[in-house]
Amino acid sequence: MPTQATDIAAHYRRAITDGDLRPGDRMPTVRETAERFGVATATVSRAYAMLKAEGLTAPRARVGTVVADRPRVVVTGAERLERLNRTGKTTSEGETTSDHWAGLRSCADPEICRLLGVEPHAEIVIRRRVFRKDGRPTAVALSLIDMRALADVPELLTEGKLEPFWQHTYTERTGRTITRSPELYGARLASSDELRALEIDVPEGAAVPVLVLRNVHHDDDGPIEVWEDVQAPGTWKEASA
Repeated sequence: MPTQATDIAAHYRRAITDGDLRPGDRMPTVRETAERFGVATATVSRAYAMLKAEGLTAPRARVGTVVADRPRVVVTGAERLERLNRTGKTTSEGETTSDHWAGLRSCADPEICRLLGVEPHAEIVIRRRVFRKDGRPTAVALSLIDMRALADVPELLTEGKLEPFWQHTYTERTGRTITRSPELYGARLASSDELRALEIDVPEGAAVPVLVLRNVHHDDDGPIEVWEDVQAPGTWKEASA
């Protein structure tokens, strides 16, 4: 099938998301991209128009088209996993993690219990970290994991980054592949712990709404992990093209 404008836009969208193209970097000219993909310049122009409309690129005098500075756009858990599988990178350019914690807790959230398929107040593994972009907190990320995974990956209780990614270790040791359900979106008020982690200073008792993204992961025996990302106020999630 011939390369379409949407294919070219998707290529550069991934490059920007993965950090291969950083804010301020010059985009290839229309002619350069046309030669690279073997398409007409009109096709590239349509692709570039898509990227500009999404706010991913912007014109700059005497330079041309550059990658736009967009620090408040959400990178979701699903997108991080896709990037990890494509590139091996756990974070994008300028992104770091901090405040890592791991432990066992009783699951008191009825919705998490339902998604994991466990009884209320059953013990689960929790891994917590804060994602930062250029030093600023952008999300509190939780991995809520069924206890059965602990038998094969006891490293889950180790604080700090797990390298390789624990799901890859689980698959290597058990032969079971983990798959992901469609991402779930919602909103609620941030807890006091989340406000502290996101370094948001508001009066005690203030209501601060936050965007919450969840991904449910399964193996052959059912749900095994729920990812929950609580995004800092003021961030946006782009709709998929």
